[in-house]
Amino acid sequence: MTAASEPARAPAGSRSHRSATGAKTSAAATFALVFGVAGLLCVLTAILAWAGLVLGIIGIILGIFGLKMASRPGVTGRGVAIGGLVLSILAVLLGLGLAAGITTFINNDGAVDRLQQQVDDLRDKLD
Repeated sequence: MTAASEPARAPAGSRSHRSATGAKTSAAATFALVFGVAGLLCVLTAILAWAGLVLGIIGIILGIFGLKMASRPGVTGRGVAIGGLVLSILAVLLGLGLAAGITTFINNDGAVDRLQQQVDDLRDKLD
């Protein structure tokens, strides 16, 4: 290959290589990933599980829109949308599982009595 037959390359730091392709990442896909990560982190804290559940649902909706937008010509972000969708679904499933576990535990009188007994024992030790 000669230098004349090679395509001109833009310097690594310039932004002109983006404009040559014309493809843009879907904003919905990017936001789906952001909401999926935020939802998963909230659910894993257990205290903010309700917020993680809401963020996960929003992330699922945005992930579906991101997948639809990524199928359009000139728009990329299919992988980002899939990642956001997976993380959002995981956040919703973990949030629902945590809510079900807490509900089951609270409705079990024996478990609540055991927990109350442990709290009373700890209070007696502290006095």
